[in-house]
Amino acid sequence: MAQAKKDTQDYNASDIEVLEGLEPVRKRPGMYIGGTDERAMHHLAGEILDNSMDEAVAGHADWIEIKLEPDNILTISDNGRGIPVDNHPKFPKKSALEVILTTLHSGGKFNNKAYNTAGGLHGVGISVVNALSDSMSVEVARDKTLYKQTYSRGVPQTKLKNMGSVNNRRGTSVTFHPDPEIFGAKMRFKPSWLYSMARSKAYLYSGVEVRWKCDPTLLGPESKIKAEETFRFPSGLLDFLNFSLKDTPTVTPKPFYGRIDLPDKAGKVEFAVAWTELEEGFTHSYCNTIPTPQGGTHEAGLRSALLKGIRGYTEMTGIKKASIITGDDIVAGTAMLLSVFIKNPQFQGQTKERLATPEVTRLVDAAVKDYFDHWLSNDPASSNKLIESLIARAEERQKLKSDRAMARKTATQRLRLPGKLSDCSRNSAEDTEIFIVEGDSAGGTAKMARNRETQAVMPLRGKILNVVSATRDKVVANQQIQDLVQALGCGAGKDFKYEKLRYERVIIMTDADVDGAHIASLLITFFYDQMRPLIENGHIYLAQPPLYKITSGKTTIYARDDLNKDELLKTTFKDKKTEIQRYKGLGEMMASELKDTTMNPQNRVLLRVALPDLVAALDLAGGPDEQDLMPNPMAVLDDLVNRLMGNNAEARFDFIQNNAKFVDEIDV
Repeated sequence: MAQAKKDTQDYNASDIEVLEGLEPVRKRPGMYIGGTDERAMHHLAGEILDNSMDEAVAGHADWIEIKLEPDNILTISDNGRGIPVDNHPKFPKKSALEVILTTLHSGGKFNNKAYNTAGGLHGVGISVVNALSDSMSVEVARDKTLYKQTYSRGVPQTKLKNMGSVNNRRGTSVTFHPDPEIFGAKMRFKPSWLYSMARSKAYLYSGVEVRWKCDPTLLGPESKIKAEETFRFPSGLLDFLNFSLKDTPTVTPKPFYGRIDLPDKAGKVEFAVAWTELEEGFTHSYCNTIPTPQGGTHEAGLRSALLKGIRGYTEMTGIKKASIITGDDIVAGTAMLLSVFIKNPQFQGQTKERLATPEVTRLVDAAVKDYFDHWLSNDPASSNKLIESLIARAEERQKLKSDRAMARKTATQRLRLPGKLSDCSRNSAEDTEIFIVEGDSAGGTAKMARNRETQAVMPLRGKILNVVSATRDKVVANQQIQDLVQALGCGAGKDFKYEKLRYERVIIMTDADVDGAHIASLLITFFYDQMRPLIENGHIYLAQPPLYKITSGKTTIYARDDLNKDELLKTTFKDKKTEIQRYKGLGEMMASELKDTTMNPQNRVLLRVALPDLVAALDLAGGPDEQDLMPNPMAVLDDLVNRLMGNNAEARFDFIQNNAKFVDEIDV
């Protein structure tokens, strides 16, 4: 009892911490912006941009400007009404501007008076940006007068100042610098991310002009992004769809597109849908211009409308075979864009990645269904071609399911495959290959680019476990390794069975950068340690995606590296005006480009992974250089792999020191 009393005395009221104002944001930034990484820092830009977009959608602004300056300084301006600057009735000593910038859950979006629909609904956006910036300056032009106030880490540094009369200016301008204490001293805004953000906002609301400005010194010499550009898209999502598809072949000549006012003034819906001739498509959805990458009730409504429309049309036209079409058949290979504007949307989480408003499913379903019925009826030729394509897809799905059930089950159980694997349809391993791809984004592109019959795609998330430095328990427990082992079907380690390999070729396809090389090294180490016969028998390959795309007029050639690029510029493109695009990753490439350069067996170059010459390996290991003195040659390789990939950093350092003199050049 005495011990229990002592414990309670150690925990008392003085231990209860009360966070006031914006302190909770700085204490736990992840609760408000999802973390402190690059994506979270760009979320700050999105919060300010969303406020300007709300002004535009409400009809009070017709332009927005995004300006990136050196030293990671970002300014977002609009010509809207401007944040109110008069004193707030609840806080008579503070302006409304200061209340909004320093108080969570404050703003003009909790009722429908200031905004009919809005993206920033929780009233935490700009105050969170203020809290996580070491400097912020806000200028407001209202009633022909300019006002200014500065902040640091959520605390006002000056009072609201009247800067004098302005006759040709109105709206709000916010300049801020993300706090290095939160995001780190080296983290910077990426011009490409901000550029894409600016362009997508212009697509989502055709009534706004979005101006992009970036200091030229922040763009590389081969950047495809312009220092200044103005975006305005009168056709909204239709322009977005055409831009996204470019030369991708589609089943119907015209996409399914429309803008509809929802009944009872509940909002608006805009959609653009095209069925591609490729297996994989994409879906991008938005609510009040906010991206919803995890989908939600609005996507469910659109998909329901498409399925009902297809079923209704086939019943009306008597196409009996169409009964096998499912919702998955309709969505597969579909390029789908969806944007809704609704009142009081409910999102899951502050980062608003999924729409959760229940009634939106019914509203979108009902509105789009009628529109889709008319679209199908007005062009029977295109509609019948679409139905034929969907039936073929459904039949292929059924056949694939049947073939897998017959060919892949044992006497006791059916082989279970990992969820992220997109398998090929061929039953035997002959002439099949699996691409191990870095990340879901590159995986999605690879799935669109592949030959469905013979090529499978397995995306991996991040770096795979280093099996040499890990314990057996960690290897067995690692989900990525288990998924890879399941996909290949041949087991690993002592359970490896060469004859059960499900593919003829295993192709490692990673980005052409340091991280990509590291991931490839870890995968090769895994195969060497756990499935060595795959290397010994020539099953492991490295894909060689191009690093550059060089275009001059109608001529386009891909360069695998800097040397190849320089050679092409001196020969093929000598004295020609060229446009050079440098790929930063596989996810940046279009599916057609990845297919033509890296995945199509007729055009691609693969590097086969092989065991090194054992005498050379012995030389590297520092042993005798006479082959007859090697009692166990493979032990030399094992030792070399352990030195390079194991936990002993000193041994790795010694190897680098001893062999650096043999390196002629290093590609960076």
